Amino acid sequence: MDQAKELLEMPREFLKDGRSFVTRCSKPDRREFLRISQAVGMGFLIMGVIGYIVKLIHIPVNNILVGGA
Repeated sequence: MDQAKELLEMPREFLKDGRSFVTRCSKPDRREFLRISQAVGMGFLIMGVIGYIVKLIHIPVNNILVGGA
């Protein structure tokens, strides 16, 4: 019986914590949103450039190792 109460209490506690977290948070203003968007965009761009460079290096190396057809 005690275990069942404990299992029922966990979701209630989680929901209570979640509700208090959401009420404490605030929506970003326009300037903050733009800054976050720029940071995410730069991250995507940098990761894309890194991926492109790795692929550019990988293709010739792979052809040398495998012997290319």
